[in-house]
Amino acid sequence: MKDLSLNLYLEINDYNLIFYVGGINVENNFKILYELEVSLEGIENSKVSDLEKVFNKIKENVYLIEQKFNHTFKELVLILDNFNPTFINITGFKKLNSSQVLKENITYILNTIKNSIDEIELKKTILHIFNSKFYLDKKKIKNVPIGLFGDFYSHELSFTLINSNDHKNLKNIFDKCNLKIKKILIKSFIKGAYISDTYKYTDTFFQIRINENNSKIFYFENDTLKFEQNFKFGTSIIAKDISKITTLKLDTIRKILDNVELKENLPEDELIEEEYFNDNNYRKIKKKLVYEIALARIKEISELILFKNINLKHYNKTTKDIFLEIDQNFKFKCLVDIYKTVFSMNDNFKVNFQDILLNKNLLYTANKVVHFGWKKEAIPISNSQKSLIARFFDAIFG
Repeated sequence: MKDLSLNLYLEINDYNLIFYVGGINVENNFKILYELEVSLEGIENSKVSDLEKVFNKIKENVYLIEQKFNHTFKELVLILDNFNPTFINITGFKKLNSSQVLKENITYILNTIKNSIDEIELKKTILHIFNSKFYLDKKKIKNVPIGLFGDFYSHELSFTLINSNDHKNLKNIFDKCNLKIKKILIKSFIKGAYISDTYKYTDTFFQIRINENNSKIFYFENDTLKFEQNFKFGTSIIAKDISKITTLKLDTIRKILDNVELKENLPEDELIEEEYFNDNNYRKIKKKLVYEIALARIKEISELILFKNINLKHYNKTTKDIFLEIDQNFKFKCLVDIYKTVFSMNDNFKVNFQDILLNKNLLYTANKVVHFGWKKEAIPISNSQKSLIARFFDAIFG
């Protein structure tokens, strides 16, 4: 441990607090040394509901981790998978009249956009700011076109924000634990950055995760997190629908989905085997009926999440990649196959089926972002002496 620089990470999601200790050696290699998952207390509906409960839970477990490593942590990186972030995309403009794009032009645009956000979102705190798009005379430019000549320059910024009271509550909790928040990262951003790094020529895509009781989609464009949305339904709703229509008990449906192969070309008269029923409730239920109920429900879910989601209408006009991730705790293999079939039906999308994103991959990406930055982002740093605009230029020009 003496040769390692230790870093503390904490993920807060809808169900758990997950503590990580990461180690960086002298060659800047990163690895997870420790992981601790504890139940969530004092946070309900994506808000801190009991400050003292959250404080005690974090303080208790940080103390245990410090004892284990014989090390006192002064700061941590906070990864949020809840707290309902909001997203704003704004484009600023500058007339050039055949002159060069100067650093001062960029400063003007950034200041103007920042002031607009301050006026619009008085009760929000900025977590991420992405340099989304650059256009010079209506031509898309990959990087900031400093020094190029043109008549009209436009610069789009994408902002990720959370409620200021939530931000203050979190900061207060960690201040009481004598921990400075080094960075706050939205988990969707970390996932998007990991996918972008892994698939080198893919910088625009949807990522969809289906859990047992909830689902989430986020949209990544030009290596920028532009939007995310949560849904209060998941795989469990399908079993409930089948139970309701067939009038079979939910436990029986779960046994069937755990063991019976359900697919499109089933014979019309093939029945669910009697062994999956209790002795006193056997009924002749066609496998094809169960399949068709599941198929119809999953089609509806796909439309709600993506294909007919009005919030994504602007983003899904052109062909995009979809990265589909299904909860590793989901045992109904037959339904996983139906999900894959349904999301592949739309010819405008190319579906990539992901295994669960491993914590080590996400933490490696988070560490990389924290220490080396992200190609399209300037991340506000708590208590920094630099102005927001200065941080923008640090991110853009290094």
